[in-house]
Amino acid sequence: MTKSDVIIIGAGAAGLSAGLYASRSGIDAIIIDQSQIGGQIAQIDSLENYPGFFPAQDGVSFIEQLKEQAMYFGTKIIKDTVISIDKKNQDFIVKATKDTYNSKALIYATGATHNHLNIPGEKEFFARGVSYCAICDGPFFKDREICVVGGGDSAASEALYLSKIAKKVNLIHRRNKLKCQKTLTERIKNTPNIELYLNTTVEQILGDKTVTSIQAKQTNGTTQDTLNLPCSAVFIFVGMSPQVSLLDTLPKDEGGYLITNEKMQTAIPGLFIAGDVRSKPLRQIITATSDGSIAGFFAAEYINELGTKS
Repeated sequence: MTKSDVIIIGAGAAGLSAGLYASRSGIDAIIIDQSQIGGQIAQIDSLENYPGFFPAQDGVSFIEQLKEQAMYFGTKIIKDTVISIDKKNQDFIVKATKDTYNSKALIYATGATHNHLNIPGEKEFFARGVSYCAICDGPFFKDREICVVGGGDSAASEALYLSKIAKKVNLIHRRNKLKCQKTLTERIKNTPNIELYLNTTVEQILGDKTVTSIQAKQTNGTTQDTLNLPCSAVFIFVGMSPQVSLLDTLPKDEGGYLITNEKMQTAIPGLFIAGDVRSKPLRQIITATSDGSIAGFFAAEYINELGTKS
């Protein structure tokens, strides 16, 4: 069994920031992750909206610097797959495939994953026109025609945001009306450069080196029409899935995200949540690093209050 003051599950921006702040506070921190360090950040081609990092750099470079910084202050990073989390008295017991880990505090920073359309071209053109983040990638397509897929609040809000950047936004939804709030629907209808395609399903994303168009099927009564819409980018907003399976009994908001207080604490003493898996209004790298920093700081405070620092 491997022991530490705090165990952090997830090596994305939140987890690495938590490790950095915990280690700098003088406690032992271990980060456990089953996949590549950085998660989805490693797939970002050009990160230009993180304050202080300008000109833009790629996600791999950013996350590598954050990893090195956390390790410099003593954070250990272990590649392992967590199977279960239990708490016995004041101890968290984390069982994984290679080892069992023990700590007095635990920070859960597993993130959330974007739901996909699972259609031809989506995977092939990711970061080459296919995106799941308008704030991140929208400015790259200024004055160009783009497509937004989805009908909920996120899709509508992002379409409105992109309409201020793009020449034209094609908003595509598979049902006969948008699912978003009425006020957003009205704003969509009153925005001249947004064209709404209802009862429309995207079947394929086409392109060469980058996205050039989409192929879709639009249902009109008993007939179906095939559409080919030229575009330089496809922004997909069909929901996200928070990675909560290891803590599925904890309180969640309507979207399934875990609820904490401002210190990232849950109702379970010593258990903190950070990053995109947490209930909050904005999910960006900067909010993930903020969550992680707060969680790492207060996890150290919790350890010190217990008086059980290893």
